[in-house]
Amino acid sequence: MNDPYSVLGVSPSASDEEIKKAYRDLARKYHPDNYQNNPLADLAQEKMKAINEAYDTITKNRAAGNSGSTASGYGGYGGYQSSASSNPTYSRIRQAINMGDVQRAEQLLDEISVHDAEWHFLSGAVAYRKGWLDEAQRNYQIACSMEPGNAEYQQALQMLRYGGNPMYRQTSYHNGCDGCDICTALMCLNCLCGR
Repeated sequence: MNDPYSVLGVSPSASDEEIKKAYRDLARKYHPDNYQNNPLADLAQEKMKAINEAYDTITKNRAAGNSGSTASGYGGYGGYQSSASSNPTYSRIRQAINMGDVQRAEQLLDEISVHDAEWHFLSGAVAYRKGWLDEAQRNYQIACSMEPGNAEYQQALQMLRYGGNPMYRQTSYHNGCDGCDICTALMCLNCLCGR
């Protein structure tokens, strides 16, 4: 693979936000839906694959501490990193969720006949995006029961249960707060009011 930073058109010293913005811009430009019935469809698909690989490489390296920055999530929707599978369809589903294209993610999920743990996890993510919290929780629970050691699935379920946003891979407590009674009450009110 080429230098991932040059694929995204950013410098290695770029901030995580700059990298995320470059990724989003390129993903919008080369998304396969933009090239349906177009002779450039294959070329756009190759470019999209390179963009995804470059972004994955950069975020994984930064998360592992190989850069001065830290990655706070994957592609703007917070953290569905491709840790569970190398299945290219799952990568496309994660990308669709990342782009906010829930309908595309659902279509891709419907094409998969084997409903493994990652399928349920991604189905939960789609349900969450649609506001179907019971369905999201059910799918997250199934994913966790199928792969109890998967931290990504466990974290999504826990954050959903406690009124947080399952889209974020890292829990951040502001000013050292670790779930005090005031914060817990605010989270409950937030859930009841429907944001």
